Amino acid sequence: MLKKRTLSTFALVSAALILTSCSSSDPMATSRGGSSNSDTVVVGSADFAESQLIATIYSHALQDTGIKVEEKLNIGSREVYMEALRDGSINLLPEYNGYLLGELDADADTSDRSTIDAQLAKLLASEGIEVLDASKAENTDVLVVDPTVAKQHKLENISDLQPVAGELVLAGPAEWKSRYVGLPGLEKEYGLSFKEFKVLDAGGPLTLSALQNGQAQVGDLFSTDPAIEESKLVTLVDDKGLFLPANILPVIRKDAASKEVTEVLNRVSASLTTEDLMHMNGRIAAGDDFGAIADDWLKEN
Repeated sequence: MLKKRTLSTFALVSAALILTSCSSSDPMATSRGGSSNSDTVVVGSADFAESQLIATIYSHALQDTGIKVEEKLNIGSREVYMEALRDGSINLLPEYNGYLLGELDADADTSDRSTIDAQLAKLLASEGIEVLDASKAENTDVLVVDPTVAKQHKLENISDLQPVAGELVLAGPAEWKSRYVGLPGLEKEYGLSFKEFKVLDAGGPLTLSALQNGQAQVGDLFSTDPAIEESKLVTLVDDKGLFLPANILPVIRKDAASKEVTEVLNRVSASLTTEDLMHMNGRIAAGDDFGAIADDWLKEN
């Protein structure tokens, strides 16, 4: 069954993580590797920190292989950076597969993870754009619980909540009252009816605080939020695929996708994990430099 899902959650990811940008106010004029030319890969990014970090990893990985790179980070929203990709102002950027597919085709089936990348490839082919390998790293909604609650009720999957949801308080954003990826979907897909729905924020500090002080036992956070790891929260497996897939993958113009470039970027995707992003997002929140974080990750991987 095709599940209709709103894309607005993704726009809140950077706010929820409280990560700040370090880029120039005129990203289309900035450069790390020199002026753009036919043998230079121009790497762009969205205007939130995680996108800039991943783009920096792509950039440094390519440069470490001897490929010329120019960076134009912090471009703006998807509407802006996709136009930059289409007109050749940039020719590479990181994306989130399910969200990109939903943006390009509102009627696309985002419920089947195995077909998302193929659908993207088909939609973008006529524009001279292709998608490379998706990583395991993903940034999407997750339900989390305190480890004590997880142990008490033997919770590993979201479906494990079914017999005990009536005893538990769920914390999340107001839009979850009506959004399919929220209370309606949790009820329809999982049969969950919670004791109470506490309206707080979208994967932010209020939800985290409610989990920590016991005002809520289940909360909506984002999968790469460093607070999950720092607070030792347990992420419940979305075993029925309610939440929109959001695996990170390189999107590149075909005229820049040489064999060498493709191999480097696919190696990055093969190594990048959600846990890596949690750790790196934590470093960004602490004020570390994008470039240093990217180089440390590349050395380790």
